Amino acid sequence: MPITANDTSRKSWLEVPENSDFPIQNIPFGVFLTKENVVTVGTRIGDYAIDLGALQQLNYFDGIELTDDMFMQDTLNDFISDGKKTWRLVRNRIADIFDQNNPQLRDSTKHRDIVIFKIEDVEMQLPVLIGDYTDFYSSKEHATNVGKMFRDPENALLPNWLHIPVGYHGRSSTIVPSGIPVHRPMGQTLPNGHDTPVFGASRLVDFELETAFITTDVNVMGENIPTYEAEDYIFGMVLLNDWSARDIQKWEYVPLGPFLAKNFATSISPWIVTMDALEPFRTKGPKQDPAPLPYLQTKGKKAFDIHLEVSLKPEDQEETVISRSNFKYLYWSMSQQLAHHTSNGCRVNSGDMMGSGTISGPTPDSFGSMLELTWGGKNPLKMKDGSERKFIEDNDTVIIRGFCENAEVRIGFGEVSSQLLPPFIRQ
Repeated sequence: MPITANDTSRKSWLEVPENSDFPIQNIPFGVFLTKENVVTVGTRIGDYAIDLGALQQLNYFDGIELTDDMFMQDTLNDFISDGKKTWRLVRNRIADIFDQNNPQLRDSTKHRDIVIFKIEDVEMQLPVLIGDYTDFYSSKEHATNVGKMFRDPENALLPNWLHIPVGYHGRSSTIVPSGIPVHRPMGQTLPNGHDTPVFGASRLVDFELETAFITTDVNVMGENIPTYEAEDYIFGMVLLNDWSARDIQKWEYVPLGPFLAKNFATSISPWIVTMDALEPFRTKGPKQDPAPLPYLQTKGKKAFDIHLEVSLKPEDQEETVISRSNFKYLYWSMSQQLAHHTSNGCRVNSGDMMGSGTISGPTPDSFGSMLELTWGGKNPLKMKDGSERKFIEDNDTVIIRGFCENAEVRIGFGEVSSQLLPPFIRQ
């Protein structure tokens, strides 16, 4: 089935600002709350949020097999479960409805008033009920930098890293959408020069520049999925900030890896950009040497040219861009991550989320965490207001943005923006 929604000659009758992340060729999916406190599944074109539940009730999806309440829910899980054919049919239909040459909704004031909202008049929600969250560790540059800092610089990568997409299981209960503030975590740390740990607020809170993909129902327990099929089960992608407490992490991560230093908060962008929308931006990833084992081998372009940017904004001050990276730097692809995840028969369900791991590039200005950007705090970053940052301070806001762009179209994710608040201490 052709992806007609990607037609770059198509224009919408809704106004789309120049350089918008959300032209009619994007059509992402999300969930929002209206002024009337109605939660609905929606999409976005320009600076307008579109109520897909209302569109369905008005029969604009006539001819597409959908359950009666498909878009009148508070998550996208059921829609995602319907699979790739349905996603493509719906996205193509939305593009047709909002095409400048289609008068059906364009010329119906009554219907437009029910369906279309200004983006500032809605409140974005978590788009899916995330049953499980896995975070990978797939940037060779990031893994090498961390290895240099904490282990032998000559043997920065652990022996398994070039052979498997390393990952760990996170905590879905603390995944929040953009705009929800995060509290500085409490935990155990081992101060320099001490033999016993102390309990208190983390002093080294960090961001991690990541993306994540959302899956449909992938397999039954015991079944593995080959790399050449994996993308059929990926609905789309979001931006992700995997908050980290580096001092807690340093004390706890041996022998079993990340735990409380990583699961206190994970922030994601609210609009899921579909794999269909990202199709024009395929590119090759890094050369893999040694060659992966046969079950992890892939052919063709499995990476995507997604420009990523991180800004840090002190309270009541102007933001400062501190990193520019790109998704294409990742050593392990999403196909390889999902194939590896199911290689032991692990079940993956609709709405599960897989984080990429920190995305660092080859140059210091493309590193994806404060840990790397300041090299453990040795090289503080200068903010526009004259202040310096070794790590994130209370009331700072971290903003991650991402977009793809070629000569014909720009497809973006918007942003994930989260403020770090002081610890939540019960009186």
